[in-house]
Amino acid sequence: MPKHFLTILDIPRDEAKQVLLRAKEMKDNNVRTDLLAGKTVLLVFEKASTRTRVSFEVGVRQLGGDPVFITARDSQLGRSEPLKDTARVLSRFADGLIVRTFGQEKLETLVEYGDIPVVNALTDEYHPCQIMADMLTMYERTPKLEDLKVAWVGDGNNMVHSFINGSATFGYELVVACPEGYEPDPALLDVGVNAGAKVTLVRDPAEAVRGAHYVNTDVWASMGQEDEQKKREAAFAGFEVTTDLMAKAADDAKFMHCLPAHRGEEVSETVFESPASIVWDQAENRLHMQKAILEWIYS
Repeated sequence: MPKHFLTILDIPRDEAKQVLLRAKEMKDNNVRTDLLAGKTVLLVFEKASTRTRVSFEVGVRQLGGDPVFITARDSQLGRSEPLKDTARVLSRFADGLIVRTFGQEKLETLVEYGDIPVVNALTDEYHPCQIMADMLTMYERTPKLEDLKVAWVGDGNNMVHSFINGSATFGYELVVACPEGYEPDPALLDVGVNAGAKVTLVRDPAEAVRGAHYVNTDVWASMGQEDEQKKREAAFAGFEVTTDLMAKAADDAKFMHCLPAHRGEEVSETVFESPASIVWDQAENRLHMQKAILEWIYS
């Protein structure tokens, strides 16, 4: 049976630490391998991307494989063919699927009807590759992840759901500040808590950030929510990560953002461009962590 990576919880806790260490090793030593030699990996993207697409294409090549990029516009993904049929066909052409799409159920259908590995490159519910890369970014500075307080300020979105799963796997405390009506999905929160996540939901960003070692946020209106922009701007008033808010965090606290960022909305220009900001390391670490995840799947 192929291995799949649909959420962080798909990697057993003891193996997740090894994946983290391997990603660090790959970064430190500029590792290239021939693990995927002779293999074709399809990047099936229904949502546009910069970091995810480039990091995966480069990563597959650095492991010796051949990436093929597909969008809904130039395939049957956006047309009438049932996804289960697409899954069975693609399984006969390629050796893996890296999928960036809308509902998590699409990935589950690809797993059910295909017979090649499926990697979640982002859904509306989860963004596990990003958060695993964020684990590497934190680990480089504070290796004892279980001793950390991580704050989230903003929308209770797919990033938060994966941070919750990350808490279950790596043991850090997570405090999430969301406006009313924008909390994490209760069912997905329960999944993480039942797996061991240490999560607290609050309304006040200052409460979430107080004493935190890492402060995270994301855009207020994610891809597909652009028509809610004005409504969300009103709801998220007071949730911008500013210098004053960062001052409430722990000494030498770091600011994190998955990018792209809207300066002046969820984060101030001053914080984003400050020495506390480690967003470029986060972006780079997508490559190294995704290589380690692919190695875990194919080894």
